Amino acid sequence: MSLRHLCSPRLRNSLLLGSLLFAGTFQVHAAEEMLRKAVGKGAYEMAVSQQENALWVATSLSRKTDKGGVVYRLDPVTLEVTQAIHNDLKPFGATIDNATQTLWFGNTTNSAVTAIDAKTGEVKGRLVLDDRKRSETVKPLQPRQLVADDTTNTVYITGIGKESVIWVVDGATLKLKDTIANTGTFSTGLALDAQAKRLYTTNADGELVAIDTTTHKILSRKKVQDDGKEHFYLNLSLDTAGQRAFLTDSKQPEVLVVSLKDGSVIEKIAAPESLAVLFNPARNEAYVTHREAGKVSVIDTKTYKVTKTYDTPVYPNSLALSADGKTLYVTVKQKSTRQQEATQPDDVIRIVL
Repeated sequence: MSLRHLCSPRLRNSLLLGSLLFAGTFQVHAAEEMLRKAVGKGAYEMAVSQQENALWVATSLSRKTDKGGVVYRLDPVTLEVTQAIHNDLKPFGATIDNATQTLWFGNTTNSAVTAIDAKTGEVKGRLVLDDRKRSETVKPLQPRQLVADDTTNTVYITGIGKESVIWVVDGATLKLKDTIANTGTFSTGLALDAQAKRLYTTNADGELVAIDTTTHKILSRKKVQDDGKEHFYLNLSLDTAGQRAFLTDSKQPEVLVVSLKDGSVIEKIAAPESLAVLFNPARNEAYVTHREAGKVSVIDTKTYKVTKTYDTPVYPNSLALSADGKTLYVTVKQKSTRQQEATQPDDVIRIVL
C-alpha cells in the first residue's frame, strides 16, 4: 500500500476521530479522578454524611468585610452547592455525629461551638466555651478540632492557648459537661477511639496525650521524640484496629507513625512539613496535606511509602473521606494575609481513590 493511501482523507478522518475519542475518554477519566470547584472565601474543615448524601464545608468569608460565615452543603459527586447556611459567627472546625445527624462547627474567633441539623440546615443551638473578654492580658481559649462520639452523643473540642484544654459537650443538651485541663501548649490535634474509650491530643510541646473518656482523666503523656529538634504535631489520625497514630509535623519534613500502646515511634516517613492527616482503613492508606509545598501525599500504611502525590496549588488545608473510603475531599486555600486578603474563593477538590 502506498503512502498516499495511508494518508487518504477517509483514513485521516478515522484516525482523527479515534484520537478525539481517546482524548475525550482521557479527559473524562481525569475529571472523574480529580474534580476541583471554587466554593467560598475562608474554606476550612469539612464533614461528610452518607445518610444525607452531602458534604459540608465551613467557610469564614472575609476577615474585613463579613461579620459571620457560611456553611455550604455540596453534592459529594459534582461539588455543586445545594444549600448555604449563613451564620452570624465564623465557622472553622467541623465534625458530624452520624447517630443524631448533627453537624458541629467550632467558632474559633468567638470561643464558641454551633450545632446544626444536617437534614434541615437549621441551627439547633450554640454554646460559648470561654466567655472571658479579650484584653491585653486575657486571651480566651479558641476551639480548633472537634470529634463526635456517636455512641454517647458527646462532642470533644480542643481549646488552644498557652495552657490548653479539651471541652466535653453534651450533644443532647448542648451544655458543657466537663473541661479536661493541662493538655499542653497549643494542643491542636484531636482523635477518638470510641470503642476503647480513649481520646488523644497532640501539642506544641511535642507530646502525645491519652485521655480516658469515661473519667476524663489524662492517662499518659509522652514526648514523642527527644531529638533536640523543634516539633509541632499539629494533627493526628488513628488506625484503631492496628493501634497506631499518624502525626503531622509542621516543623520537620516527616510524618510520624506512633504506637498507641506505648507511644513509641514505629516509623518516620519522609515528607514535606505537613498539616492535616487522615487514615483510611478501607484502603490501608493515609492522606496528608502539605500546605506550603502545595501537595497532598498518599501513604501506603503497610509499607510506609508515599505511593502518590497530588499537586494542589495553592495551600491544601483540610481533609474528609467518604464513608466507603473511595473518595477523598480536600479544601485548598488561596494566598491570603491580614494585609492582603485573597481576591478569589477557596476551592474543594474531590479525588477518586
